[in-house]
Amino acid sequence: MMLGSDVSSLTTTAKTAAAQGLSIVVPVYNEAAGLAALHQRLIDLAGSLRARYGLNCEVVYVDDGSADNTLAIARGLPADGLDLQVVSLSRNFGKEAALMAGLDHARRGAVLFMDGDGQHPPTLVEQLVAHWIDDGYDVVYTAKAHRDNESAFRRLAVRGFYALINWGARQQIPEDAGDFRLLSPRAAAALRQLPERNRFFKGLASWIGFKQIRVDYEPAPRAHGVTTFNAGRLIGLSIEGLTSFSVAPLRFASLLGALLAGAAFLFGLSILWEVLTTGKQVPGYPSLMIGVMTIGGVQLIMIGIVGEYIGKILSELKARPIYFVAEHTEKHADGGTAQSATERTAAE
Repeated sequence: MMLGSDVSSLTTTAKTAAAQGLSIVVPVYNEAAGLAALHQRLIDLAGSLRARYGLNCEVVYVDDGSADNTLAIARGLPADGLDLQVVSLSRNFGKEAALMAGLDHARRGAVLFMDGDGQHPPTLVEQLVAHWIDDGYDVVYTAKAHRDNESAFRRLAVRGFYALINWGARQQIPEDAGDFRLLSPRAAAALRQLPERNRFFKGLASWIGFKQIRVDYEPAPRAHGVTTFNAGRLIGLSIEGLTSFSVAPLRFASLLGALLAGAAFLFGLSILWEVLTTGKQVPGYPSLMIGVMTIGGVQLIMIGIVGEYIGKILSELKARPIYFVAEHTEKHADGGTAQSATERTAAE
């Protein structure tokens, strides 16, 4: 029985890349105000890529349960020079699920992920494509060039997160890497085959291996609105990433338990030494209460960490779908009529 997967047949060269094409996956959530402008920039980008590499493109907008008229605007966007898919999820499943939905519906060879808020500049995509076609890289990921505009506490928290998630990991996740990345056809095929439901794309895209390169960039200001990723959601995403991709919290729990046990043993030796050398009994109530409260608090923390992993195991065992598609519309650059998934099924 073969426990691996052979994707060598999807290897691309400069000559074959044009035939594979490029799918641009854009998850959107309440991005109605800037979606039309972003789409026009992607149309211009598709024209440049076609002129330079003969590369045919499509864009896959994944509406992650938007509460505004994002879906209506996406339906009305023109397929001008590139194919267009609009995938509407039945509710807000989160960005990781939206990325997976876009990956599942992408029909070209290579896949590019970018945000719909305008902070990922389409002008940088040509450089990412050049690394894939001209230089032969399979994963071209971007990362913030610096965090000088962020608080010292946030910079420290980010460094701590990456230090913890990479602690003891065989495949390191690059610090500051984001979801703005390009996958070659074989890298995209490999990512599709990873079966877990609790997904952390930054980690999975690094774990698959292949030839990877980092591109630093300066994120543009948001074209409109404010980010929905507040401190609470960022902490939640960090916990999700840690427990989905790393066993570092469990190792940390074991190490902390060993340190506490060692400290308790040394404290016991110091009490015994004092009794043997001075004959004095150490008053027990304060030290007893401190010890009980410390050990009790640590135990609760450890139970919480183990509970997070048990919750992940339960989620995997339930094997629920990652997302549901409520509506799927397509438009073709050759002037083909948009057709919903329901209409295609009836026609077939």
